[in-house]
Amino acid sequence: MKPWRLALGTLAIAAVAAASAIAWWLHEPLQLATAPVELSIELGTAPRDIAQAWVQAGVQAPPMWLYQWFRWSGQARKIRAGSYEIERGTTPIQLLDKMVRGDETQAVVRLIDGWTFRQFRAELAKADALKPTTAALTDEQLMAALGAPGVAPEGRFFPDTYAFSKGTADLHVLLRAYRAMQQRLGAAWRERAADTPLRSADDALVLASIVEKETGAAAERGKVAGVFVNRLRIGMPLQTDPSVIYGLGSTFDGNLRKRDLQADTPFNTYTRAGLPPTPIAMPGKAALLAAVRPDTTRALYFVARGNGSSEFSETLAEHNRAVNLYQRGGQRGVK
Repeated sequence: MKPWRLALGTLAIAAVAAASAIAWWLHEPLQLATAPVELSIELGTAPRDIAQAWVQAGVQAPPMWLYQWFRWSGQARKIRAGSYEIERGTTPIQLLDKMVRGDETQAVVRLIDGWTFRQFRAELAKADALKPTTAALTDEQLMAALGAPGVAPEGRFFPDTYAFSKGTADLHVLLRAYRAMQQRLGAAWRERAADTPLRSADDALVLASIVEKETGAAAERGKVAGVFVNRLRIGMPLQTDPSVIYGLGSTFDGNLRKRDLQADTPFNTYTRAGLPPTPIAMPGKAALLAAVRPDTTRALYFVARGNGSSEFSETLAEHNRAVNLYQRGGQRGVK
């Protein structure tokens, strides 16, 4: 046999052996230094760098083998950015499939109905998986970064659960929550009652935030909104404690005093008629809808019963009797 033919034969056998070894390796579980192995892939990362990053993260395999598998599969350019996690038993085929499908590990941050913007920012600061890009920004600078310069941040973010990839900038979550509130508020405003005294969607947002803070029983949300709408119609002060408390800010010590109710501030709805200048919290969907389509009621007053529900009254005399019944002992809850 001629030498060149022998060499070709040897190369062919070697190629078949290599292909068989690779085919076997692709179906074998990857060895991991620890389990699970986590990796965040940023947008635009090259396949070769992704392979190297997996090895540095704890996948015990030759990075060139991973890279060549990504290439030979024809799916290297389909790998999606995101945060991924693999457990023991994951094969190279499953690893690539996970990245191509974008089956990433996500963290969540939950915003609660009735929270203030200060509470929202504190929750973001506690989320270790978020990249803190806004911590040094003032509220005004943050709103400018969101494309809403000059807009007060309170109430402008929709309370919901937001999932995100590890390493996502906190500004991205803020933007999602801001846009979600814009959409929810717009949808609610389009459903407003024809005779609403509210002049704008912003008015609806302010009223919804008050309804959110004032409602103890969810079933009464529409009736609470109805009381405030009735008061707006006749020019009667809203006299809502949560608004006064919000205006006190960090000076509020948990005890609302008579002098607090008499101190004239933009948020004191005892001394000033109409709505306060901004929302006082983040209202949820139900509060938004209640503000624009309140229950039909003649009530002008309500007082807490002490069990989460309220007693509604049409006249001051009825209201005073309810106060004596449910707020005996000097406790307040008068609205």
